[in-house]
Amino acid sequence: MLTLFYTPETCALATHIALEEAGADYTLRRIDFERQEQRSPGYLEVNPKGRVPALATPRGVLTETPALLGFVAQSFPAAQLAPVDDPFAFARLQDFNNYLCSTVHVAHAHRMRGHRWVDDEAAIEAMRRRVPQSVHDAFRVIEEGMLAGPWVMGEAYTVADPYLFTLARWLERDGVDPARLPRIAEHRRRMAERPAAQRALAAEA
Repeated sequence: MLTLFYTPETCALATHIALEEAGADYTLRRIDFERQEQRSPGYLEVNPKGRVPALATPRGVLTETPALLGFVAQSFPAAQLAPVDDPFAFARLQDFNNYLCSTVHVAHAHRMRGHRWVDDEAAIEAMRRRVPQSVHDAFRVIEEGMLAGPWVMGEAYTVADPYLFTLARWLERDGVDPARLPRIAEHRRRMAERPAAQRALAAEA
């Protein structure tokens, strides 16, 4: 049995959708950020980083979305959520997911979590003002050079797709007009129609 520790409106949604796509047997455990549950002793035993997502497996706990998505894809090969038998193609998938994790998500986090990097309020405000441009620029790289087809990797749906969908759902809140990113906006629309995404979103509502 797998347990996904999540908070609504976070990147945990990507793994949640992947678990649904895979037909996995899993349970959900909501972490309440408003009550600072992510910093509670009980949760810090699960994930010392104090963040979501975390995925409890029979072999231990995994964290970081690219790792979780890779685990789901490799654990449920029949679902064909990644090219697990092609090292180069799988590395390209990991390349994309790590870009989302290390660049796109970090640009987004500057809007509300500037305290992770600096203490000076003026600097935090400067980071916040920069978010619409920095997030747009990060997504523009995907729009123009990384989105291979109707899905991230081309014709085949993979675990990269729910990850892109999850971060693209935040565009408006980050001050980015999706109309300036038509291919990503179309991908977001197509993802929203998938039953697995609808089930995950309903469960987190």
